Amino acid sequence: MAQATSSNTFDFNYHPRYSFPPFFTPQPNVVTRRQQLEDWSSLIQSYCRHHRIFVLLLADALESPLFWNKTLSRRLGPVAAKDVLDWMSTPGGGHRVEWISDAKETCYVYWRMPEEWASVLADWVEETGQKNTVLTLYELTQGDNTLKQDFHDMDPIILQKSLQALVRRGKAQIFGGDGQQGVKFF
Repeated sequence: MAQATSSNTFDFNYHPRYSFPPFFTPQPNVVTRRQQLEDWSSLIQSYCRHHRIFVLLLADALESPLFWNKTLSRRLGPVAAKDVLDWMSTPGGGHRVEWISDAKETCYVYWRMPEEWASVLADWVEETGQKNTVLTLYELTQGDNTLKQDFHDMDPIILQKSLQALVRRGKAQIFGGDGQQGVKFF
């Protein structure tokens, strides 16, 4: 998995069904399967939010507690995990996942959608009095002033998508290019 912080796995509260062995087996009943997919989506988003994971590497995730409950000796296999992530990438799954490549080995996990991040960024700019100030993208995601913000260490592509949402709203303008970008908030 990519971009995880030092959050301890043991302080994460797993979904109650995580302790139920059938949770790790795709269910044949359509209604039950739908609920299972929703539960997996909720778990994945919560886990990624807790560990500040923006980009999920499937191979790494399969070996992590996210998909492997060692207490139960149960794990979600690669095909089943990919099926869950595929479902999360659909309208039914709320578009909470976006595959980065056709190989479907790595994906963005939107525990907040780019539009939601845009609002979070705009609120932070307002709260900190940064309107009409140009900030670098580095300052937004790596700066000391953002250490306690959920967007600290955000994946640069997700940041760009979020800033584009603000540009569409007329709340920001992006300057520069190739690693030298800045943004002015209105």
